Amino acid sequence: MSDSPPRPHSGMPAKRDRSIGALLVDSRNISPADAEAVVRYAKEEGLRFGAAAIKLGLVARQDVERALARQFDYPYLSPYDESLSRELIAAYAPFSPQVEAMRALRTQLMLRWFDSTPPRRLLAVVGASRGEGRSYLAANLAVVFSQQGARTLLVDADLRNPRQQELFKLSDRLGLSSLLARRGDATAIHRIRGLPGLSVLPAGVVPPNPLELLTRPEFAGTLASLTNDYGVIIIDTPAATLGADYQGIAAVAEGVLLVTHRNATRATDARSVAESITATATTVAGVVLNEH
Repeated sequence: MSDSPPRPHSGMPAKRDRSIGALLVDSRNISPADAEAVVRYAKEEGLRFGAAAIKLGLVARQDVERALARQFDYPYLSPYDESLSRELIAAYAPFSPQVEAMRALRTQLMLRWFDSTPPRRLLAVVGASRGEGRSYLAANLAVVFSQQGARTLLVDADLRNPRQQELFKLSDRLGLSSLLARRGDATAIHRIRGLPGLSVLPAGVVPPNPLELLTRPEFAGTLASLTNDYGVIIIDTPAATLGADYQGIAAVAEGVLLVTHRNATRATDARSVAESITATATTVAGVVLNEH
């Protein structure tokens, strides 16, 4: 990491300066004159540019973290960006302890599930009842996979109480339900601005027959075709207590991440869901205790 502000070059076109100083100037957090002052102070005190700028009171720690994220191509959203729900903490507060825990979960899933031969692409997020944070976890997990560089798709297969279109502020006009009813196409998939590796297929209009739609061959066929375009596909599911939808989704997905909540999940319910999944020869890739 360079401690120098951007300098003009002549002759051959120069590569874009991605030093912390240049990025802070580029984002207008500091002026070029401030950058020069920070360089001098950093050299006098033996500090890195970012630490010196913070100590001089020219920027906040969040400004330096945002510049570091840009330097390492780690996308996340400005706190002033209102395009997504604040529940997507991985998009807005990627350096928080909660998101660090999600990155640890991502690493375990990469090692134990996705990094396999033959490769696995699909993972359903399942929970026994509503209020366990299933959709919250699925959404933020999709964000952290995309931030790692994986081409990631989040599919909202909860055709009873969909949440992803609310979290990502998407229209419910087209989505999975329209695809399964043969009334839509790939335009139902939305690329998320500011998170270039992430796409979302919302649930769409809530149908009167969710279980029937999800057990049609079109559902398995749709997911199979999507594995050609995405390295990681996270599938949000309805609560197990609302019907058998989750079982059909889990069977197609090949594997399940079981979500429990310290204050919302009964041990007997979680055990019953796990047993019903393994009875269909589907693998439980992991169990998460959510405290959100």
